[in-house]
Amino acid sequence: MKGSPIRLKQKLSPSAAKKKAARDLAYAKTPARKAKKAENQRIGQRSDSDLHHTGSGVKRVSIKNNRGNYGRGTKNE
Repeated sequence: MKGSPIRLKQKLSPSAAKKKAARDLAYAKTPARKAKKAENQRIGQRSDSDLHHTGSGVKRVSIKNNRGNYGRGTKNE
């Protein structure tokens, strides 16, 4: 699965990139991440919203609100 086309590639040395890839994969395979992925597949993703996992469940958030920091913009993040 490819990442978002918006993201810019980090300029890492080959050894650092390899270590980062291993860390990212280890994190993606934790039980909590596996449970969230399975839940996303059960719910189903739509093109007009993103799913946010909260302590009490899953919340569907519009793309506009998610990417725009809920109306506060992204300049000061």
